[in-house]
Amino acid sequence: MSDPFDLRSYFAGRSVLVTGGARGLGRGIAERFLDAGADVVICGRNQPDELPAGGSRQASFVAADVRDPEQSQRVIDACVERHGRLDVLVNNAGGAPPSDTATASPRFSTSIITLNLIAPLVLAQQANVVMQRQPEGGAIVNIASVSGLRPSPNTAAYGAAKAGLINLTATLGVEFAPRVRVNCVSAGYIVTEQAHLFYGDEAGIAAVGRTIPLGHMAALDEIADVVVFCASSLARYVCGENIVVHGGGENPAYMDAASADRPS
Repeated sequence: MSDPFDLRSYFAGRSVLVTGGARGLGRGIAERFLDAGADVVICGRNQPDELPAGGSRQASFVAADVRDPEQSQRVIDACVERHGRLDVLVNNAGGAPPSDTATASPRFSTSIITLNLIAPLVLAQQANVVMQRQPEGGAIVNIASVSGLRPSPNTAAYGAAKAGLINLTATLGVEFAPRVRVNCVSAGYIVTEQAHLFYGDEAGIAAVGRTIPLGHMAALDEIADVVVFCASSLARYVCGENIVVHGGGENPAYMDAASADRPS
């Protein structure tokens, strides 16, 4: 039997780029890679007051709006300049404010789709150029959402973009292989610093968590661990896949509405 897999040995000396890594899930992912021994670069429009850190390591930052291809290329170039390589791209930057679908403007929808679909595509293309030249290739992990797998009321453009990102993952998995693996993580409900904006206070967050089969909304590390898995050699034969990480999903609405007797 071979020795247990050692994340720190695998990621030592490897370079990881996490877009939108200053806060929320992106920050959790960046910190998990730092814990695993990787050199981590994050990017965003504004530098955070405190950079992600893990163990004795700290991420570096590049200011960029990933919706602009020239700026995203500068981020890729900065990673290579700082660390001599780019082993992992995590396309995490994304999101959307709630908006009434019937009245959302074309400009608003275009902006949301650009951030959540076009920007990850362009970054993947730019990262692929670097990774294809490296003897060990690389891995790209796209962060999607359950909103891309089910109706997405009040975030229609976001849900459609995430659905597109899932399909894009499968396509790039075919085209970039075998040197570059491309996979997707579709996350469910997550507790972040902004969770109260969507779910209310702690009681509201707990109530939403009780609707999930595993009994709670995801902590950041519960999603980040799957991202690290996808980027590691443990997933060396996983390519073009969408891994859904949602704690078992959402209970069907009919279960609360049905009047049939239920087992005690």
